[in-house]
Amino acid sequence: MATDLQGFVEQPGRAELVKEVRKKIDALGIEYLYLQFISITGRVCGKGIPSDHWETVAAKGFQLVYGATVNLFTNRHDEYIGYGPEAAELVGIPEPETMMQLPWDGRVARFYCTLFRNREEKENPGGFLTSDSRGNLKRLHDDFQKKHNGLALRVGTEPEMMWLKKDENGKPNGGFSEPYCYHIDQFESLRPVYMKVLEYSRKMGLDMIQGDHEDAPGQLELNWMYDDVLRNADRLTTYRQICAQVAREFNLIACFMTKPFMGVSASGCHHNMSLWHGGEDKFVRTGNDPDNLPGMKENYMYIQGGENTFMPDDDDPQMPGKAGLVAIGGIVQHLQALTAIGAPTVNSYRRLWDTGFWAPVFADWGFQNRTTGLRVSAPGRFEYRSVDSMVNPYLMGSTILAAADDGIVNKLDPGPPEERNIYEAIEAGKQVKKLPMSLGAALEALADDEVVQRGLPGEMYRLYHEYKWDEWERFMATVTDWDQETYMDYLP
Repeated sequence: MATDLQGFVEQPGRAELVKEVRKKIDALGIEYLYLQFISITGRVCGKGIPSDHWETVAAKGFQLVYGATVNLFTNRHDEYIGYGPEAAELVGIPEPETMMQLPWDGRVARFYCTLFRNREEKENPGGFLTSDSRGNLKRLHDDFQKKHNGLALRVGTEPEMMWLKKDENGKPNGGFSEPYCYHIDQFESLRPVYMKVLEYSRKMGLDMIQGDHEDAPGQLELNWMYDDVLRNADRLTTYRQICAQVAREFNLIACFMTKPFMGVSASGCHHNMSLWHGGEDKFVRTGNDPDNLPGMKENYMYIQGGENTFMPDDDDPQMPGKAGLVAIGGIVQHLQALTAIGAPTVNSYRRLWDTGFWAPVFADWGFQNRTTGLRVSAPGRFEYRSVDSMVNPYLMGSTILAAADDGIVNKLDPGPPEERNIYEAIEAGKQVKKLPMSLGAALEALADDEVVQRGLPGEMYRLYHEYKWDEWERFMATVTDWDQETYMDYLP
């Protein structure tokens, strides 16, 4: 019986794609290839190879220690997280359809990869590696569509981030611009930066649609068109890489940290989502010559058309359709556990504690109500607001699917939409669950939620919990500046 790895390499049409990539490599003068995968925290990891070896690596892949999927980090006891040095080496197989020339250095192209267990493993040799967050999302979305008659998740993300200056030592030295929300003058001050980001983004297939200056120092939000959940996650990862490159060019820091400053807004990453039947992929140029693309055509495809199950029924334009409403019921039901994925760091909870800055902390939903964890942001889509810019979008997509599946299967009712400010509703007697207010509490909620854990299959939940619990332990075992300032002279 063929292994998952063999089936992947030998899938119909792949050999032709491998040959097409070779033609692209030769035509574009590409000399080096980045073979990328995504760690459990959203880092871009992988290897680089000379392009002469494309056919070999396309057939056999590359090897790297399993621990690379958890960043090859050690815990506070100096033990490797997840996998020790005795673990086998994974096999990464590049996906030819994701090939893309880097616009800042035309000699280099990148590929996303699917990860597999080692061929010589005693148990499940050549099987899909479940610590591969991107591969998991792809497979879980396929399973979701099969289970629900083709129902597919589309997502659009709103990644806020800050452009910070450096001091003489290369450390952060405040935002490049003033914290004035929507001010064109402050937006203009960052024009050379964001225009370079736009240039690179469009070359790499991001259909950029709008942008603005947000209300924190140096904070911008640049958006692209929503798409299939996996492709959108790939584009968010690509966007982060682009920002990192532009920061190097301008000697700035591209900061995706959730809350580098208190007293101003944090960097959220709202996920706008909808569930669809049907639709088809359409090519979008994004400023490129369709006859001479710098990457494979798949990078420029966006799903369009079909039936949106979140569209409102005729009798109430503010209420989502019944099919979409039960999916949202599942997400509301599991918001506490989902917070461990959407707010994945100790720093994430600074965003929730700094009240008055639009960060939702209650597990409720409403129509265009920014005080709730979920809102109908426009007809046909829900905005999940308790997500920040340090999120791993692949894990977020996988766990959203798990919660939505539970809602659909069990017909979970999210209740009526909250039209009041949620704080006023609570004062009036409404009982609402609060989201976890620390990483430790969120991880405990996740540990108690078997449904959301389905979105972290195989070894993924164990690894995520081990990594993030160590992060929480490290924080709790640290004496901060605040501790010293508050308690140093506590007693005479």
